[in-house]
Formats: sequence, C-alpha cells, structure tokens
Amino acid sequence: MSEQPSESNAFPGPPKPDHHHQLLHRFEGTFRSEVKIYMGPGEPMISTGTMINKIELGGLYLSQAYCGDKVDGPFPNFCGHGFWGYNQTLGKFEGFWIDNASTTMQIEYGQVDSSGDCWEMHSEFIPAANQPAMRKRSVIKWIDRDHHQMQTWIQPPQADEFLTMEIAYKRA
Repeated sequence: MSEQPSESNAFPGPPKPDHHHQLLHRFEGTFRSEVKIYMGPGEPMISTGTMINKIELGGLYLSQAYCGDKVDGPFPNFCGHGFWGYNQTLGKFEGFWIDNASTTMQIEYGQVDSSGDCWEMHSEFIPAANQPAMRKRSVIKWIDRDHHQMQTWIQPPQADEFLTMEIAYKRA
C-alpha cells in the first residue's frame, strides 16, 4: 500500500509570476528598431527591423520575434527569436537568443537595478572553432512606454571590453 504525500512534500504546483515577471510586461508589443553594429573603428553599419514581444507561458516569459528589413550587406534577411524571464530558483533574469546569423544558442544571466528600469546581462560565447571564449555584456534600459534600448559589449581574452551593438526600440 502506497503512502499519500504529506503537505510538506506534495508537488508545489506551477510557478506563479512575481514582481520580477511583471517588469517584463511593459516590453510587450510591436517595436520598430534601429540597429547599429560596430565592426571596428569608423561609422557603424545601420539597419532597421521589427521586434514583436509577447508575454507567454502563464506570464513567466517574454517571447521575442525579430525580423530585420531587407537590406544589402552580410545579413540581408536577418531574423531571430528569444525568451526572457526571471528564474525564481536562481534569483536571476535569464535570456535566450537564437538567430540566422549564427549557430550559437546565446544564454545570458543578470539582474535589474533598484529602479526596475535597467538590466545588466552577462554571458560567454565561442566566436569560432578553436577560439577562446569571449565575454558579452548587454544593458537593456527602459526609457518610457514607447522606448527602450539595448547596448552590447564584447570582451576578448586579455583585451578591453568594446561596444559592438546599440539598438533603439520605438513602439510601432
């Protein structure tokens, strides 16, 4: 005869979104973007696109679908998908991103500041076969209901961090 689980060891049920998850709700919607990519000294490459963000999976995650406008250049049909959420077990925000410019599944972890308006996310990635890992730092700033931005810095081994990308989002 099997024993019934006690209240203390019963399955806790599905997680419930908390105030951290609520912070992501303001990013929900459709946003136009201007993307600046810095490939080295000089002027950045600039492109535009559309990001569609939706709150999904019971309010636990912000799903992101991005498509760049068709342009000349190395990635004329750039598209990507991601998820962003708050891991209650680790006490950290987590982000996951994939796109058609790489076979790397990018995963990053971070925190929001005390204002609830600025996230700093960190990760490491290997840029190419047989190369050492590089550090990546992204800062996402909530400006107002219709605007937010993201900046990304890369730090190769034994080198200084440098700005590689800036994205300005405006609600469509």
